[in-house]
Amino acid sequence: MGLPLEGIKVLDLSRYLPGPFCTQLLADFGAEVVKVEDPRGGDPGRDMPPHINGLSPRFYTVNRNKKSITLNLKTPEGKEIFKNLVKHYDIVLDQFRPGVMTRLGLGYEVLKEINPGLIYCALTGYGLNGPFRDVAGHDLNYLNLAGVTELIGVYQERPAMPAVQIADVAGGGMYTIIAILLALIDRKNTGRGQLCDIAMLDGSISLMAYTLGEWSGLGKLPERGNEVLTGGFACYNIYETKDNKYVSLGAVEEKFWQQFCIKLGREQYASYQWDKEKQAEILKDIRDIMKQKTRDEWVAFFADSDICFTPVLNLAEMSTHPQVLARNMIYKLQNVNESGQEIFLTGIPIKLSESPGQVVLDFPELGEHNREILMAAGYSESEIKEFKEKGII
Repeated sequence: MGLPLEGIKVLDLSRYLPGPFCTQLLADFGAEVVKVEDPRGGDPGRDMPPHINGLSPRFYTVNRNKKSITLNLKTPEGKEIFKNLVKHYDIVLDQFRPGVMTRLGLGYEVLKEINPGLIYCALTGYGLNGPFRDVAGHDLNYLNLAGVTELIGVYQERPAMPAVQIADVAGGGMYTIIAILLALIDRKNTGRGQLCDIAMLDGSISLMAYTLGEWSGLGKLPERGNEVLTGGFACYNIYETKDNKYVSLGAVEEKFWQQFCIKLGREQYASYQWDKEKQAEILKDIRDIMKQKTRDEWVAFFADSDICFTPVLNLAEMSTHPQVLARNMIYKLQNVNESGQEIFLTGIPIKLSESPGQVVLDFPELGEHNREILMAAGYSESEIKEFKEKGII
């Protein structure tokens, strides 16, 4: 059974999380992804702590089923090699700051003359234009400017830092995948490549669609931890249990809230679901009740109730949950580097009936595929040896 992206070739200049997350999913669906790395250490994600026998488990989580070549793009020879490779590839993913590739003489305007069908995707923090074009940033900075961080946290307390990299992954990596797939469809129809400009700030703002609607409807700025979907209402909240664990209730629909109130023996609260003045009283009472049983006792208590009730799981519990296992969403890489330890990896979140993706647990060593890639591009053994000796690869 063929994969949807078989035959598509990607030169991946990205590092750390956003770009590698994107290209890993492309690789899962058949694309040949070649990491183009600096010979002096490669993707910095290779060295991010924590470590397992000197290896970064973070690197493994977003770099499966890829190839790696080393290439010093600051040398004339390195630039020429890259230009030669571009002739044979469909996609270049650039995660440098805007202008870096142009200063190297390898920007989109140059590369499209070499390969008119090239899809060049620039994944940056703030985009290729605007006053913040050249400003440095990370996930937290993009979320701050997008208005996301301001609304995360407990009422009347300071903003909380998200535990996952929302801007990097959802605002950046995922939108980069979408851009590349859209550009591939356009190229199939027109024969032309194009420049894709993806900003993690833009993507993060787009995730705020419902929140912008809430702001518009309220006629005032939403309060942190005090609105419908952030903790201000009893029907959609997180509750502490007797064993200092937590459960969550997502009973937004009236029917779910009514069933919850009846089951809990608090039928009188059913009609006050959206009464803002009653929420403090209701929340206090339900919080007191929830501390009378353990988390798992509450899960068992509501097991037959159709009310959107779930336990709050830690990572170890999530990785063994029957629903997660049924969907093949966690893989384990055993005995990493002879350490006796294992690395937990995410599965493929996109399920296709006729051409499902494949998880291939191969991870490239730095420059492992230099000879293979360069020989396929027409270079000889002696040239490759000379490149190595000169520090070009």
